[in-house]
Amino acid sequence: MKLIMSPPSPFARKARVLLRETGLIDRVEEIEISTTPLASDAQILAANPTGKIPALIREDGPAIYDSRVITRYLDDMADAGLYPVTSLYEVLTLEAMADAIMEITVGMAYDARFRPDQQFPDWTEAQWGKAARAVAAINSRWMSHLSSPLNMAQIAVSCALSYIDLRHNARNWRHENDALAKWQAEFEARDAMQATKA
Repeated sequence: MKLIMSPPSPFARKARVLLRETGLIDRVEEIEISTTPLASDAQILAANPTGKIPALIREDGPAIYDSRVITRYLDDMADAGLYPVTSLYEVLTLEAMADAIMEITVGMAYDARFRPDQQFPDWTEAQWGKAARAVAAINSRWMSHLSSPLNMAQIAVSCALSYIDLRHNARNWRHENDALAKWQAEFEARDAMQATKA
């Protein structure tokens, strides 16, 4: 199998961390591409007509895409239990919140990079407000779920926070989110997170 990805993508990183945490890294080749919202790489277009990464090219079926589909597929393959039945909807909800943070902050980064002369500060601040509220909600309501045995929500949240550090570090998401900041420092030290750092 082949994972079409770009190292800075937090969505691709979710799958890349999972591959390392589950021991599947030797079974999936990571294909690094360079793609932008304005010019999609031919390899990703061949796998996913929307041009979004990551995409997983399988030997026994069509390519699958959307990071949550890929991570569920790989988790099933590894029988890793990263989507535990006893807390499935909590894990899915927290993963969805992390993905929303990623979508917002990736959009902000793209807007700054590809439309530098057309910035709309009110829009940017409104987008950041959404991400900041989600971060604060994780800090105030979800820490017990982040402290459970390894699951996909934890990987997603850590990838989302790391992406904020990468592209929006001046926003200082750690301010007034002490519990989450402490958790992130510990989780980010994991070998799989360090190996996939952009």
